[in-house]
Parts: sequence; structure tokens; C-alpha cells
Amino acid sequence: MNDAYIFHASLEHEGEIPSNGILSRTLQNDARSKVIQFTFAPGTELTAHTAPMPATLYFVSGEGELQLGPDTMPVAAGAFAYMTPKLEHAIRAKTQVVLLLTMIKGVEPPASGK
Repeated sequence: MNDAYIFHASLEHEGEIPSNGILSRTLQNDARSKVIQFTFAPGTELTAHTAPMPATLYFVSGEGELQLGPDTMPVAAGAFAYMTPKLEHAIRAKTQVVLLLTMIKGVEPPASGK
């Protein structure tokens, strides 16, 4: 183990895919960012919610639907999204999905009304 870096050769095959539901595991967490791998069983959904910080989503494998604000789009392996703070979002897995969430800490949200 090395304290200077974290390495995973392939996240597609790491992490248990549940037979139902969603599993998550933190891959990295420090003062600047937090990276979480989510694995979804087919047909599961992470209902609409918001986050207080900017974040990215990277779909490692699988197919589903992604809601970003009022828009819904199909997603598959390789899809990427950046979300501003407090953007409502949801994920619906059509197949088994492996997803990488990166939360960016310490970023001040823009002042409202400007």
C-alpha cells in the first residue's frame, strides 16, 4: 500500500453488484474531494436529490437513465456529467450499473440573486 496514491486497474469488475438495491463504497476521501463507487442492481433507482457541492458522475458500465434538473437522458458506459451544487438529480439503472461519483469539497456556491 502506498500513502501517496490510490490505484484500481479496473473499477468495472471491482465492487460487488447487488442482486437488488444499491451498494456504495468510498474509494478516496480527503479535504478536497471524495470518490464513491456505486453499484446498482438492474431496475433500481436513486431517487431525486441534491448535493451541497459540485460533483461529477462517470458511468463505468451498464445502461440507465440520468435526470439532471428537468432533463432526463439515457446513459451507458463512458457517460460523464458535471453537476453544480444543489442541482436535483436521479439515476435509474436499466442493467447492472457501476458508477463513480466524485464530490468536490471546499467550493463556495455562487451567491443567490446574482
